[in-house]
Amino acid sequence: MRKKNYKGRCEKQSLEKFTTICKTYDPIQSAYAIILVKNKDIAEVRCNVPLDGDECGEYMTDFVCKKVDGDLMVRECISRKLLSRPQMAAMMDMSRNYWLRHGVTDWGIVVDAAEE
Repeated sequence: MRKKNYKGRCEKQSLEKFTTICKTYDPIQSAYAIILVKNKDIAEVRCNVPLDGDECGEYMTDFVCKKVDGDLMVRECISRKLLSRPQMAAMMDMSRNYWLRHGVTDWGIVVDAAEE
């Protein structure tokens, strides 16, 4: 989850199942996009979907996926080292609550692997 007008480095890929060019902003997003393409349960993927509304209007969700059975799945990508930050926890709660209000119950976060 990031701001709509995020100015960081962007990698653009044309991937199967994605409705538009997939724009990823970090290695976690890039890796998870490939996982979504390979997942047989996923029919269609939208990335960087803007959240509408006053309290979350300036943010976008990383991935909104339509499953083969028609249900929606939402995933937010976050670095493990940012999980403990209060602002990040608030953003994740805002995203989860937004999607719950829109009837999406399959919401989750994707984190990078733990360092050894």
